[in-house]
Amino acid sequence: MRKISRTLWLIIITLGIFTACSKEQSSTTGWKYNDPKQGAFEVVPYLEQATGPGLVLIPGGTFTMGNVDQDVLFDYTNSPHRVTVATFYMDETEVSNIDYLEYLNWLHIVFVQNASGLEGVYERALPDEKVWRTPLAYMEDMVENYFRSPAYRYYPVVGVNWIQVTQYAEWRTDRVNEKILADLRYINWTPDPKPEGHFTTQAYLTYPDFVDQSQSDRRLQYITTGEYRHVIMEDGILLPRYRLPTEAEWEYAALGLIGNADGERLLERNMYPWRGASLRSDATRYRGDFQLNFKRGQGDYMGVAAVPNDGDLFPSPVKSRWPNDFGLYNMAGNVAEWVMDVFRPAGTGQLSDYNAFRGNLYLAKERDAEGNIVERDSIGLIPMVPDADTKNERRTNYKTPFNINFEDGDWASLMDIETATTADPNETTKLMYRKGSQAYSYSLIGDNARVVKGGSWKDIGYWGQPGNRRFLAEDESTDYIGFRCAMSRLGAIRR
Repeated sequence: MRKISRTLWLIIITLGIFTACSKEQSSTTGWKYNDPKQGAFEVVPYLEQATGPGLVLIPGGTFTMGNVDQDVLFDYTNSPHRVTVATFYMDETEVSNIDYLEYLNWLHIVFVQNASGLEGVYERALPDEKVWRTPLAYMEDMVENYFRSPAYRYYPVVGVNWIQVTQYAEWRTDRVNEKILADLRYINWTPDPKPEGHFTTQAYLTYPDFVDQSQSDRRLQYITTGEYRHVIMEDGILLPRYRLPTEAEWEYAALGLIGNADGERLLERNMYPWRGASLRSDATRYRGDFQLNFKRGQGDYMGVAAVPNDGDLFPSPVKSRWPNDFGLYNMAGNVAEWVMDVFRPAGTGQLSDYNAFRGNLYLAKERDAEGNIVERDSIGLIPMVPDADTKNERRTNYKTPFNINFEDGDWASLMDIETATTADPNETTKLMYRKGSQAYSYSLIGDNARVVKGGSWKDIGYWGQPGNRRFLAEDESTDYIGFRCAMSRLGAIRR
């Protein structure tokens, strides 16, 4: 939190100076900002977005997304194409067991200790520790110990599905923003939060009476009137939400294309998150050491006792080996990682060439008959519904809030449309990608199939190439898939 606190306190100090002596004026109208006699339009001072806990800044740019080697599976789901990714933040490491245990501890306090009948919220967040079991291998030690033993405290969490990790990211957003406000004494933090009243960023920004600010030690004031108020997004104090990275962001961050660049010219295209095409290090001190935790071949997960290859039979600590040129650890092996995108076998070449992403479902806060935002539900969340904007049919950029299967899986792209008897978009997608024409045939590709990136301790080196991609249903989990979070960068980098 050191970077956050330093930046935010500087904002507060600047705010005091600004309030006392500054009367900056509009360049378009000439009226002064922050002057009650000239319209009272408030413009608070702002430096730049603070860096959230655990994050590394990834400067945006253009790169060639997709295959860097032959497609040995002949899937052709990742043909090379050029895209641009905006500057963003990425977790330095995979989310570890101790990180996820902290999340579960908070859920237990809120929904088990302080609630009746809401234990399911906690139980639904639990990793599936039985993912380690294999019928013909002894794995009970891992089932019983991997997630909770201190020996594996800083190892990547596994057994978590896509739904669980997106909920973790939402929780992390709220806890980070709650701490920012509590550190600045704009709210009183409570060690005993209740299900219906715990802090969420959305609720704080939505409901004016969410926090009894008369009980807080410090209160934010309007510059012009001195009236007390909530912190709002215009203040630049709250951080954007933590989330999963998009497939394009993850692949771009994994390649780390800065150490092999000469100005705008890339000297060579990375095959892995490091320069060169070898899985071994060419550094003098570590020459010959493998740069990722992977399966070398049949029955060889770690090497011989005297001279191990990668040295790890299962996952290794999240800060093991060397970071790539962006400062990110284990972007090739250790555990594969969930990303935000919905999977399509046509690949990403059909998407936008900037911030490419498939999976948009535009939501809005639910409102009552009078147009007021409804109260929070039993677990303290604001009910969300598809954004049924009456202007949608007149828009040129999109027509519907459901864009997951846009031009791939929807009615317009279904060739055998006469047999499509359902209006469910997910079923339409499955019908499009069914195997054969028989009524009993089915497809694993639906609107709940999410992209998985990177290799793992259980994979051969081929999957360590950032351009390769797989998928899994969003409600399933394995012993080799984990995750890390990302955050959007607002505004340009100050140089």
